[in-house]
Amino acid sequence: MFHMAIDPESPLLSASEGPAARVLNARGVGAAVLVCEHASRFIPASLEGLGLEDEAAGSHAAWDVGAMELAVELMGALDAPLVHSRVSRLVYDCNRPPEATGAVLARSERFEIPGNQGLSAAHHAQRVRDVYAPFRDLLADAVAGRNDPPLMITIHSFTPVYNGIHRDIDLGILHDTDNRAARALLGKVSPCGLRVALNQPYSARDGVTHTLREHGVRNGLHNVMLEVRNDLIDTPTGVNRIAGLLSPMLAELVADLTPEAASS
Repeated sequence: MFHMAIDPESPLLSASEGPAARVLNARGVGAAVLVCEHASRFIPASLEGLGLEDEAAGSHAAWDVGAMELAVELMGALDAPLVHSRVSRLVYDCNRPPEATGAVLARSERFEIPGNQGLSAAHHAQRVRDVYAPFRDLLADAVAGRNDPPLMITIHSFTPVYNGIHRDIDLGILHDTDNRAARALLGKVSPCGLRVALNQPYSARDGVTHTLREHGVRNGLHNVMLEVRNDLIDTPTGVNRIAGLLSPMLAELVADLTPEAASS
């Protein structure tokens, strides 16, 4: 049985491994804030790879393939700050609150996660303290530091096949209790040639809209979550193509929903 010797009182990440979360283009003046919760498959050395086999550690279960690269392209196009986690969601899923069962998974998709099985309350609290809290606080600061109310856009990707079921969409547009941005964007992207659906392949019922609710809805911000099929953005060419399709539509959405910022 896999066993980690890490002291729950010690830092999860070493000083040389850097912060758990980071903001890029912090001085961006576009009226949007971009978020990528599942940007990385990095696992701190203290966790001994969570006991994962190479296939699991390199799979979509560990991070959203292509999501960070797409987010960076959109960051440039919108001149928006981008807040992202630097730690694998298998360590802690920053799009889940600490009390959620999906925050630290013992099994993800078809993979067992040995380092998350039988996790003590103290070790769970360590993950919250050292991975979730820095990300949450950085995003809260990025939103609070704006003079204008920005549109929050979270960037994710999904697998073409999940548990043997083929997904027949290219782009999902998701919302929590505030559907204004999602419905407005749906009308803009529908003619772009991608197969687009509202609240697919996930919805708020699946617990995937924590960031939207915590940092968007609670602050009265327009907000929307994008889910892109990962084989469309797993190469630089694919990322460039999808970013080229989405950028003008998102820029138009920002202008429509944040007229004060657009006219300033």
